[in-house]
Amino acid sequence: MPNAASADLAAMNDTLRAVAALPEHAARCLPGRFYTDPDYFRYEVETFLSKEWHCLGRADEIPNPGDYFTTRLFDEPLLVVRGEDGAVRVLSNVCRHRGMPLAETSGSARRFVCSYHAWSYDRAGRLINAPRMRDKGVTAETCRLPSFPSEIWNGFIYANLDPDARPLTPRLGQLAALLGNYDTAGMRIVRSFEEEWRTNWKCLVENFMEAYHLSVVHPQTLHPYTPTGLSRKSMSDDAFTSYCANYPDTAASRGVGAPALSDEERRRSTLFCVFPAQVASQAATLLVSLSIQPLAVDRIKLRWTMSTYGDELSRDDLESRISLWHEVNREDREKLERMQRALSSRHALSGPLAPGDYEGTIWDFQRYLGRQIPAAG
Repeated sequence: MPNAASADLAAMNDTLRAVAALPEHAARCLPGRFYTDPDYFRYEVETFLSKEWHCLGRADEIPNPGDYFTTRLFDEPLLVVRGEDGAVRVLSNVCRHRGMPLAETSGSARRFVCSYHAWSYDRAGRLINAPRMRDKGVTAETCRLPSFPSEIWNGFIYANLDPDARPLTPRLGQLAALLGNYDTAGMRIVRSFEEEWRTNWKCLVENFMEAYHLSVVHPQTLHPYTPTGLSRKSMSDDAFTSYCANYPDTAASRGVGAPALSDEERRRSTLFCVFPAQVASQAATLLVSLSIQPLAVDRIKLRWTMSTYGDELSRDDLESRISLWHEVNREDREKLERMQRALSSRHALSGPLAPGDYEGTIWDFQRYLGRQIPAAG
């Protein structure tokens, strides 16, 4: 970067360090520029976003050998497939010949055949056939699809573009304990959706993970059973943050769920963020997970899934819950897209965060961001 740009970046990092170092009782928002500066977004991608673990979806979206779905992480097209051995793999969705994508959307396949020159690969990414290329030394031993580090945790599929990535699962022990009684891993997929929003990726993380807006933005959809005033911050560490959206006594039951759940767990939704960009809501009978894929400083792709516990909820119940979540997302999207247009103002400065039970998770997120930038020197 030119010297002026480097000095500008250094100043922004100094601001982030200062905000991340504030005690919780004095926590403040990041200035608007952190959400609107395209150079800073590129810096985030290069520094940590492209080297972190990202949730791609649920393992039971591809229950049988050959089942697959496609997605992207930054500039990498990905093919998520279950192999003959039952393992889930994250492969490059790019033919080794001329770079043509091998698959689109989702489905099931015995092999993946390039639509351009008919090179074909098996479910583990091994080359099966490259017509008329044997004299070029193209064989199963010399050519296969690259794979990316991946892990399954609580039924979620995670991938990392960094071949030397530190494992994720060992860092989620506290979160696993928080969710332990819900049987998150055993929940079954109901539906998945993809949308594009005109907002910065951090805005949606912060919005989903704070209770301060619930009763204001969602007076009909969420306030009746997760009012702001009953929310309480829960546990956090370097890899995640969480809070509990407790239901009022007047709210109808949201379901029984797994037998190990306590009455307290049945009377709340447990919301969590696996840093940097997965946010989710775990309730007794319903799990909603949002995987945020940053595309540009002001644009994200959102892939969200809904899963349920057992057969307790009827088809009509599930359709009603899907409709509710569509409306909740619409309400949030409207606010975030409006805010994105205003965050470039010179007056979008660093305001105070609400008390810990309402916006303490944002303070956790800021401290995570502060740990990702190189030390000042």
